[in-house]
Amino acid sequence: MKLMVTFSRKRGREPVIAQVVRDTGVLINVERAQIDSHEGEALIEVPDESCQLVRERMEALGATTRRLDRTILYDRDECVDCGACISICPQDVFAFDPEWQLVVEEGKCVLCGKCQLACPHGALTLQL
Repeated sequence: MKLMVTFSRKRGREPVIAQVVRDTGVLINVERAQIDSHEGEALIEVPDESCQLVRERMEALGATTRRLDRTILYDRDECVDCGACISICPQDVFAFDPEWQLVVEEGKCVLCGKCQLACPHGALTLQL
C-alpha cells in the first residue's frame, strides 16, 4: 500500500519515518521524498496489513497521511501508443505488449510526473 506522508518542520526535526519503523517494526520503503527546511513530503510503501498501524503512528507523531489506492490514471481512449512515457519514466512503469499496445504497471509509479508532462495527448493523470 502506498501512502503520501506530509510533515512540518515546525514540530521539530525528529526522524518521523525512522521512529515509526522503530516503534512498529514495520519496514517502510521510501519511494520518493522532498524535504526542505520548512516541510516534507514522502511517498512510502508499506505492507497492506500494516497500513493502518503505520498511519496511526505517523499521525501521532504529527504527520498527515493519505492512502493512495491509485497512483496514475491511464485514459486508453486518449492514448496513441507513441511510447513517450516509456522513454521518460525512471521506474519502468510503461511498456509495450506484443501487439504494441501500452501496458501500465501502476504499482511501480513514484509520482514523479515526467510521464504526464511527456504525454502528447494527456492520457496520463497523476493521483496526488
